[in-house]
Amino acid sequence: MLATLNAAESLQNQPDTHSLPDPAQLVAPDCHGMNFYDADPAFKALLKLRLPADTLTFLDPHLSRLGEIAGNELDTYASIADKERNKPYLRTRNRFGVNEDWVEYHPAYRSMERIAYIDFGIHAMSRTEGVLGWPQRYAPLAKYAFQYLFVQSEFGLMCPISVTDSSTYLVERYGNEDVKQRFLPGMTSTDPATLLKGSQFMTERTGGSDVSASRLKAVKKGDAWELYGDKWFCSAVDADVALLIARPEGASDGNEGLALFAMPRRLDDGSRNKYRIARLKDKLGTRSMPSGEIIFEGAIAYLVGRADRGLKQMLDQVNLSRLSHGVRAAAMMRRCLNESMVVANHRVAFRKRLIDMPLQRRQLMKLMLPTEQALSVFMHAAEAMQKADSGDRQAALVQRILTPLLKFRACRDNIQVATGAMEVRGGNGYIEDFVNERLVRDAHIGVLWEGTSNINAIDVVQRAVAKQQAHRALAASLVTWLDDSPGIPAAFRQLLLTQLEQISTEIEACASDPDLVTECRTLSSQLYHCAAAILMAGEGARTGADNGDARRLLLSRQVLRHRLGEKQLKRQNEVQVEALLLDPAPVALETAIALLS
Repeated sequence: MLATLNAAESLQNQPDTHSLPDPAQLVAPDCHGMNFYDADPAFKALLKLRLPADTLTFLDPHLSRLGEIAGNELDTYASIADKERNKPYLRTRNRFGVNEDWVEYHPAYRSMERIAYIDFGIHAMSRTEGVLGWPQRYAPLAKYAFQYLFVQSEFGLMCPISVTDSSTYLVERYGNEDVKQRFLPGMTSTDPATLLKGSQFMTERTGGSDVSASRLKAVKKGDAWELYGDKWFCSAVDADVALLIARPEGASDGNEGLALFAMPRRLDDGSRNKYRIARLKDKLGTRSMPSGEIIFEGAIAYLVGRADRGLKQMLDQVNLSRLSHGVRAAAMMRRCLNESMVVANHRVAFRKRLIDMPLQRRQLMKLMLPTEQALSVFMHAAEAMQKADSGDRQAALVQRILTPLLKFRACRDNIQVATGAMEVRGGNGYIEDFVNERLVRDAHIGVLWEGTSNINAIDVVQRAVAKQQAHRALAASLVTWLDDSPGIPAAFRQLLLTQLEQISTEIEACASDPDLVTECRTLSSQLYHCAAAILMAGEGARTGADNGDARRLLLSRQVLRHRLGEKQLKRQNEVQVEALLLDPAPVALETAIALLS
C-alpha cells in the first residue's frame, strides 16, 4: 500500500514535460498481492474484542496464512475459474454410452476446493474436532472469520462449503444413527479420498420461497425412500450428498406434509444414484460453481428426522446459510472498499489524487459505512449463536432476529457498494481484467438465495418480532453492550438509546397490524442501522481505550447521521470526520469524543 501511495505522489509531482510517463503508472493497481488479513485492522481489532485470547493466539497465524493465500493464488484461481470459457461443463454419458452424468471443472476450481476443504477444512470447523490442530470445534465467529477472508477472493465456492457445514449440522442434530454413520464421517473429513461435499436442493418450478408448493414425491422402499420428480435450481449440483425436501406418498398438502431427506450421489455399491442432471444453468454470477436442474427417477434417499417436520428442520439450515450470506456480503464489501481505496490513493486526475477530491471522498464514505456496519453486525450475530448453542435463550432470540436482519440489509448494501466500487475504478472496472465486474455480478445472488429481501423483512417483523418478541432480546443485548463500553459520552449514548426505543416501538406496532406490512422493509433497515450504530459505538470506545483507535465511534456517528437521519449531530464536523476515517492513522479516543456532538 505504501508503495502505491508513493507511486501516486511521484506521478502527481512530476514536472510538466513532453516525456511520456511509465505506462504502468497510468492505470490504478488493485488489491492482488495483499494479505487480506493484515490489511484489515478493523477485523483484527474486533476479533480481539470478541474471541478469547488463547483462541485468537491460535487462529492468528492461520488467518494470516489464509489472508496471504486469498490475496494471491486464491485470487488468481478465482479470476480464472470465473471466465466464461472456463465455467463448469456437464457431461451426460461415459464412453460406453451409459448415463453417468458428471461435471467437468477447470483446474483452477479444483485448486480452490483444495484450499477450502483440504488445507483449511472450513466446511468442518464447527462440526468436528481437530481442524488445523485445534482440539475443539470452532466457535461460530472463528469459523466465519475464515469464510470472511476466503470470500474476499472467491464467492461461488463458498456456497458448497457453507452448505456442507450446515447440512452436517442437520444430519447430526436430526438424523438417526444409521444416517449419521452413513454421512457424518465423510461430511466432516478433510481427506480428499473420503470427503463428502454437500448441497441443499429446495427450489422447484413453483418458486423458491413458497416451499409448501413442493411436488417432489418420496415413496418408502425398505429402510430408504425413492424420489420422483424434479428440482429447478440446485447449486453445487454434483454434490456427494444433498439435503432436500420432498413430500412422502400420501402425506398432507402444505408445510406439514414435507419431509427432509439426505440423498447420496453414489450408492453403497459405488453405482450412480437414480437421478439425472438435466442441464446446467447459465448464470449472471457465481460462474465457477455449477447450478442446474435435476430429474429424480427413483433416487435413493434417507429420511432425516421426523417426516412431518421436514421444513422446520430444513429452516435450521436456511438460517445458518442466511448468516453465512451476511458474512459473505461483509467480505465482498470489504474487497470493494479495499479496491476503491487503492484506486483513490493512486489514481491522479486533474493533477490531484482522487482521494483528495471532496465528492470522491463522500463516495468512499458511502462504501465504507455499510462495509463496517456488516462487519459489526455479523460478529454480534456470531457471538449470539455461540451463546445460544450453550443454551442461552436470550442469545437465541438475538440470533433469531439478527440473522434475517443481516441477510436482508447487508446483501442489499452489497449491490450498491459493488456498483459504487466499479464506478471508483471507472471504465476498467467494467472489464474482466479487474475484479470489480465479478463483484457486481456475484453481489446480486445475495438477495435471491435463502429468501429475497421481502421474505427476510417479513421474517423479521411478522415472525421474529410478532411471534417471539425477539426485538426485545436484541434491544436488551445492545443496552448491555453499551453499559459494558465505558467512555461513550452521555449525550451520544442517549441519542443511540432514543433511536433504539423509537424503532422498537414502531416495529412492534407494525408487527401487530397486518395492514402495515409495507413498512416491514423500512423498519427492518432502521433496526439494522440502529443495532450497527450501537455496536460500533461500543467497539470504538473499547478499541480506543485498548489500542488507541476509536474510529468506530465516528462510524457510529455517521450511521446515526446518514442512515437514520439524526439531526442533532453537527454538520460542520463532517469534513473532519471524513478526513479521520479515510486516513489509516489511528483516531484518538479524545478526538472521536470531541466530534460526537
